[in-house]
Amino acid sequence: MPVVDRIMRYVRGPQGRKMRAKADRYARDPRTQAKVRGLLARLRGGGGRRKY
Repeated sequence: MPVVDRIMRYVRGPQGRKMRAKADRYARDPRTQAKVRGLLARLRGGGGRRKY
């Protein structure tokens, strides 16, 4: 699986570490957490139809 190896090399490199730190900061942001909670609530809420 050379694709997985390339991804792992990127993640372990300096750019990958920088991107991971950015993702961690983004995940800790309360606004982002609220967006995710809202999205999950809509997805779990069922398949109701929207009225336009």
